[in-house]
Amino acid sequence: MHRIELLLTFLMFMFTSTSETCTLRFNITAVRGEPFYLKYCSLAPEPKNETAAVRWYKSSGSHGRIELNSSSFPRISLYDHVLEFWPVELEDSGSYFFHMGNNTREWKLNVIGKSKHRCFAEKLLFSKPVEVQKSLRVKCINTHYEKLANRTSLYKNCQEIENNKNAVLLKKAEFEDQGYYTCVYFIPHNGKLFHVTKTYNITVVGDRSKITPVLLGPKLNYVKVELGKDVKLNCSALANEKDAFYWNVWEENGKEPNVHEENITRIRTPDGKLYASRILRIENINEKNLNFSYNCSVASEGGTDIISFVLLKKEGMVDIPGYVFTRGMIIAVLISVVVVCLVIMGIIYRVDLALFYRHFMGKDETLTDGKTYDAFVSYLKECGPENGEEHTFAVEILPEVLEKHFGYKLCIFERDVVPGGAVVDEIHSLIEKSRRLIIVLSKSYMSNEVMYELESGLHEALVERKIKVILIEFTPVRDFMFFPQSLQLLKSHRVLKWNADKPPSYNSRFWKNLLYLMPAKTVKPCGAESEVLPVLSRS
Repeated sequence: MHRIELLLTFLMFMFTSTSETCTLRFNITAVRGEPFYLKYCSLAPEPKNETAAVRWYKSSGSHGRIELNSSSFPRISLYDHVLEFWPVELEDSGSYFFHMGNNTREWKLNVIGKSKHRCFAEKLLFSKPVEVQKSLRVKCINTHYEKLANRTSLYKNCQEIENNKNAVLLKKAEFEDQGYYTCVYFIPHNGKLFHVTKTYNITVVGDRSKITPVLLGPKLNYVKVELGKDVKLNCSALANEKDAFYWNVWEENGKEPNVHEENITRIRTPDGKLYASRILRIENINEKNLNFSYNCSVASEGGTDIISFVLLKKEGMVDIPGYVFTRGMIIAVLISVVVVCLVIMGIIYRVDLALFYRHFMGKDETLTDGKTYDAFVSYLKECGPENGEEHTFAVEILPEVLEKHFGYKLCIFERDVVPGGAVVDEIHSLIEKSRRLIIVLSKSYMSNEVMYELESGLHEALVERKIKVILIEFTPVRDFMFFPQSLQLLKSHRVLKWNADKPPSYNSRFWKNLLYLMPAKTVKPCGAESEVLPVLSRS
């Protein structure tokens, strides 16, 4: 067992010493103007072969591989498995290859210059953070060059450290120790003196295990409370494990018996921060608890933080006098009733309001549409004993009221269609020239004479959207299944019902609804009977 430990120790020593002098990394950075070397080491044991020659090559850009030798490159030295530059320059950047028998190794060298007004290259720094008051150790070690150097010095921020003979810095770290420490090896070679540098960026940080405690929240907190109630004051802090965390609740006469300090609750977050909280419970609040500053404190070696809580009496709601409240409620109810009444009146008399608005604004929808008639009247043409009243309504009553008293222009088949022409074409043309299609519905309405004008009008209304349909139910129609399907769709719209037993007056709801469905038009009645006009149409 003892022999195995010795063997492992020997192998570790061999690997460590080898790794310090051999160039193991593929990408290498060197500083312009300083000596530099590449050294090949084989980790596997090599068989002795006296005939195997060592060759070094360089490859840079389009020049291909060039074999290196001291005669062609005066700044280069070759010995054993080492390639040295005295010194290395910017043009030495490129790929370098080592060949010895079947062994091949490649490195990629990048040569950089020193920073302006600096004694080192900022791109080639070794960062080393150190905690304050912990050991700061900077020792200059370079296994390859220290045996060639005649002197080694340690610099801080490019100024040589005085009284430092061994180029070693060992002390407790202070914040003023932070800076750039450069090891400089002075190496003579072929009558010239060269410098090899290695720079450490020393950063001194605070003790990571301790923080300056801080309380969370405003420094002064006013809490409104009610007498006789309880309150809990929560104080939270970001602190260390052993920091003092307490409430200062002592008054001049001692601590109030209703004030209780609860235990500390600590929670540590995944990132290592410690949050602590402590609750102060005040029961049955009285006048003595008001306007007193309850201070919460957290203290450590790094400092103390304090926040204060002051209890204030919560102002009660101002009582509204009873008569003011009663009057307000009555006014609110009255306004609600008036609004509801106005809405109901608007719904009931919406037609009257619309007719009044038309008359007041002088609205006219017939000025620019290019049509001749305001409405085409479709009715049963057969004038028999059983449907004489229907015929009279369509041919006499409608024109009497709409034309003479309200100034509309109707198209009546018997009156306006010229005899001897093509009836079908005439009907279609007249419907196209009309703004509305008035259909007088009855049990006997469907016949061959009205079929075409009905279909043509419904086509204009439902398909081309060029005309609106007004349905007047002269006699009650219970079953619409005998009418075209398009007319059944229109049945869902409002249908005006005519009462033949009790003909309505000109101011009746029937004529107002009919005027509402007719196009808006600024007209003058034909005749001196303006007294029969609806009341809402008078100016």
